[in-house]
Amino acid sequence: MKLWDKNYILDKEIENFTVGNDYLIDKKLLKYDCIGSIAHARMLEKINILSKDECKDIIFQLKKIIELNEKKLFKIKKEDEDCHTAIEKYLIKNLGKTGKKINTARSRNDQILTALRLYYKDEIKNTEYEINKLLKTVKKFKKKYSEIEIPGYTHMKKAMPSSINIWVGYIIESFKENIKFLKFVLSYIDKSPLGTAAGYGLPIKIDRDLTSEILGFKEIQKNPLHVQNSRGKYESLILHSLIQIMYDLNKISTDILFFSIDEIDIFSIPKKYCTGSSIMPHKNNFDCIELIRAKYHLIISLENQINSVVGNLISGYNRDIQITKEPVIKAFHTTKECIKIMNLILSDLKLNKDKCKKAMNEELNATKEVYNLVKEGVSFRDAYKKIAKKYS
Repeated sequence: MKLWDKNYILDKEIENFTVGNDYLIDKKLLKYDCIGSIAHARMLEKINILSKDECKDIIFQLKKIIELNEKKLFKIKKEDEDCHTAIEKYLIKNLGKTGKKINTARSRNDQILTALRLYYKDEIKNTEYEINKLLKTVKKFKKKYSEIEIPGYTHMKKAMPSSINIWVGYIIESFKENIKFLKFVLSYIDKSPLGTAAGYGLPIKIDRDLTSEILGFKEIQKNPLHVQNSRGKYESLILHSLIQIMYDLNKISTDILFFSIDEIDIFSIPKKYCTGSSIMPHKNNFDCIELIRAKYHLIISLENQINSVVGNLISGYNRDIQITKEPVIKAFHTTKECIKIMNLILSDLKLNKDKCKKAMNEELNATKEVYNLVKEGVSFRDAYKKIAKKYS
């Protein structure tokens, strides 16, 4: 059974092509689809499409699906196409005619959007949670080493005195900004699309306020065509917020790699976080840090995928939109994974205090020497030239 079934057999190659791996991706969304369906069933009861007993039976079965899915016992088959079909088939199998009523006043379009919005909301909160764990680790690192001076670099060369306090302070301040961005994105997408059907409303009066309230959305996305046209737009914004996080992880990774090279050797990572070389027995490679650095570019490419797919489509739903689900799911997973690994690394990152002290050579104070002369009444330009001559 397919939700659009019209009593003809779809060519198998066409089925495989149009379904793709969507039925596998939807495993991530199954719980949220059931949650959306529970709210929808309660609304259908209110408008007298479902009786009280029918609503109760449907909700019981939807909760059972969630339980089965948590135990990895609920299957979505390729012939189902997606989680929506698998859920409805289960309801019909267990409830007969009652199960056939669940899709009244709803399309797969607003159904999947509701599941996605609920998923996005949870994943944004989960990402923020991982950032806060990272910040706790960073603050411990700062407390331990904050007074240690290290060279500051510009153009990859020593410039002025810096410190762990400054370096870690950047991380804390920037990730606080990342949390603000996530909260903004959460507030921006926190709108219920349920009840807009395929983008042009419904020829039946429903209660969108009720479903929105049950599902915990802050407001309703009112215009049905805007609901469809926001697909891709909201996803791009989500990925852009994740890019900001990955940008900082990329920068931190590059700093750690730079300060841990043999010639500098300020930072060191325990061997348990390193891999080896297949040919050079002396090597301990910080591959995990290099992979975090690389995955920043992966998230950029995922945002580009979404932006490219949704461009030049006419208003309303187009099947192209199907392939915007996977990039967002992948981006959330990758970002959270990278935050967790960075948290692990920073919890055990060691600082070589002797090497830090040795790295603080005299020329790092050249700018300070200039301003010492300025304080004595020498013009900045003359003081600059005098100190430049000293170090030339």
